[in-house]
Amino acid sequence: MRNLLPLISSHSGGRSALTCRFRCGDACFQEIPNTSENEYAGDIIARAVSRRSMMRAAAVVTVAAAAGTAALTGPNAPQAEAAALAGHGHKPNPPHKPAPSGARGLRFSPVAPNKNDKVTVPDGYSQNVVIRWGEPILRGAPAFNPEKQTAKAQAGQFGYNNDFLSLLPLRGERGRQVLVANHEYTDEILMFRGYDPANPTREQVEIAWAAHGLSVVVVQEESRTGKLGAVSRHPLNRRLTATSEFRVTGPAAGSDLLRTSADRTGSRVLGTLNNCAGGTTPWGTTLHGEENFNQYFANGTTAEHKRYGIGTGATERKWERFDRRFDLAKEPNEANRFGWVVELDPYDPDSTPRKRTALGRFKHEAAEPRLTSDGRPVVYMGDDERFDYLYKFVSSKRMKKGTSRAAREHNLTLLDEGTLYVARLTGDSPASEIDGSGKHPDDGEFDGSGVWIPLATGTTSHVPGMTADEVYVYTRLAGDKVGATKMDRPEDVEPSPRTGRVYVALTNNTDRGKEGKAPADEANPRNLNKHGQILELAENWDDPTSDGFAWRLFLVAGDPNDPSTYFAGFPKDRVSPISCPDNVAFDDHGNLWISTDGNQLGSHDGLFGVATHGDRRGELKQFLTVPAGAETCGPVIQDRRVLVAVQHPGEVDGASVEKPASTWPDGPGKIVRPSVVAVWRKDGRDIGV
Repeated sequence: MRNLLPLISSHSGGRSALTCRFRCGDACFQEIPNTSENEYAGDIIARAVSRRSMMRAAAVVTVAAAAGTAALTGPNAPQAEAAALAGHGHKPNPPHKPAPSGARGLRFSPVAPNKNDKVTVPDGYSQNVVIRWGEPILRGAPAFNPEKQTAKAQAGQFGYNNDFLSLLPLRGERGRQVLVANHEYTDEILMFRGYDPANPTREQVEIAWAAHGLSVVVVQEESRTGKLGAVSRHPLNRRLTATSEFRVTGPAAGSDLLRTSADRTGSRVLGTLNNCAGGTTPWGTTLHGEENFNQYFANGTTAEHKRYGIGTGATERKWERFDRRFDLAKEPNEANRFGWVVELDPYDPDSTPRKRTALGRFKHEAAEPRLTSDGRPVVYMGDDERFDYLYKFVSSKRMKKGTSRAAREHNLTLLDEGTLYVARLTGDSPASEIDGSGKHPDDGEFDGSGVWIPLATGTTSHVPGMTADEVYVYTRLAGDKVGATKMDRPEDVEPSPRTGRVYVALTNNTDRGKEGKAPADEANPRNLNKHGQILELAENWDDPTSDGFAWRLFLVAGDPNDPSTYFAGFPKDRVSPISCPDNVAFDDHGNLWISTDGNQLGSHDGLFGVATHGDRRGELKQFLTVPAGAETCGPVIQDRRVLVAVQHPGEVDGASVEKPASTWPDGPGKIVRPSVVAVWRKDGRDIGV
């Protein structure tokens, strides 16, 4: 048996102090914003023991009735549950050796954990940098020169710290696609030579404003390989920045809570900030989650500011010195205009992106939709904060098919009307069996049931004591009031396009179980949780509009030799070690691909694929690693190509422009640049088959 992998020292969850400082304003070292007295799931479990057999019976009915949800039964479940599994093609893992070829889509030699200052890919695969920070994409934008950078230049160039990626088809242009990228945040100490954090210049601040936001850029594939390159100055290319205009739509648009001295209508906002992950809609738009927006606002004064993690003093970047809207003592509502899901039409460069208030306001990691049987979108969302919540939105409108103008205009209203819900999870094991070590309870699974609690529908609030406007603008407080379950940083949430099961990346929570903090519960079973887990959720009757669901932990991350880890029952001596799952995506084979953020196992972050069904369910293999200090973001999984966003390379404590910790992607003597990378098979065949 292998020895446990060595741990590395870290600021929190494996990130460097520099990352925590610039990415989220040292959120893990601030007071936890959620000070509500919600029942912890463990408290609920303790009272639920007497109902345990009834809940399990209900779960059996749910699983047997729902196509694609049968995998939520456990290895020690009754025969009736095993029969339900077999009836839907998801058999319990047999105790035999798996076939040597691997799950379809994952047939590659896994990359070993490493600290290479490069993108490391499997044998037989090639890669290229698709686009780097600062490359010109708009007409008139100059070539990148970090020593002579200006705000005007940056506004026409690819932004900084690329995160979410979407690749969309481009009709009529052979070999071309539309790439949409988020730019989460700026790391000024790695961008500007001689940067003084105490005294940034106006030019540096305005460059940072221009480096935030979104990029739309057409990419061209090279024939006979998977190589992609940016098409500069294409008519669809676009930059949205911290000073671009955005519309506010939905039930909270025009609310008094969104009005400022610069916008007395509460319907127009300048900029989008800290865009993390996102989603791609069936109607051809992209969704972008505004995450750690709190760090940009100074001088918070209210309880609502505190609940959203906004500090009472100056900010790291000092933007409030250059624009009064970032000073909440002067503009107390400006922060309320951030923390939304933004919808962008990448096919219309003249369109104004929209902030969708019906989806609630919190630290949106992502927003990934699926359609109901009658064509209504349902969007799943996580609030990336320790002890915060899991949400979904169910639209009241049906999508119109086609690309006509009428269809597109209608579909651009789908996310403005519907019901917003928050999740409460209940385990089915006694609290005494959840001891915080990660040891499985007696039934062999971390699993249970859950309910979706309605928060608001249109202009109607379902939360006592809160108006609908307050629910949408202060969604965290609404979740507090209705007793939502406190989770270990719910980040990306993705429904499987094959089965409808929903997968929730819970990245980590090193405060779980500390004195005065929520103890371990069945959905978050480890105290001082460094490595995170992935939860699998099946809506009742496979209906995404359902108000109830069954759930279980699909993967409990960490060193496979650690007894607390779990890989859906797959033999742990045949999986790659994984830590801190963050973004997730699916391939056409139904495999879940996981990118990591803050690896605690002595290796650089990476991208992993894991089978979610069949007799290799739980087989997890590492596909790539990223350079020193970097995080793996993106990812996009196509038949013959994988794209990842390599975010914040070189972001290591003590690093600066003068003292770089990485030479990626352009080698020694060049500034470190966040970039998008494409990977493909050298023989031109599909990935992993």
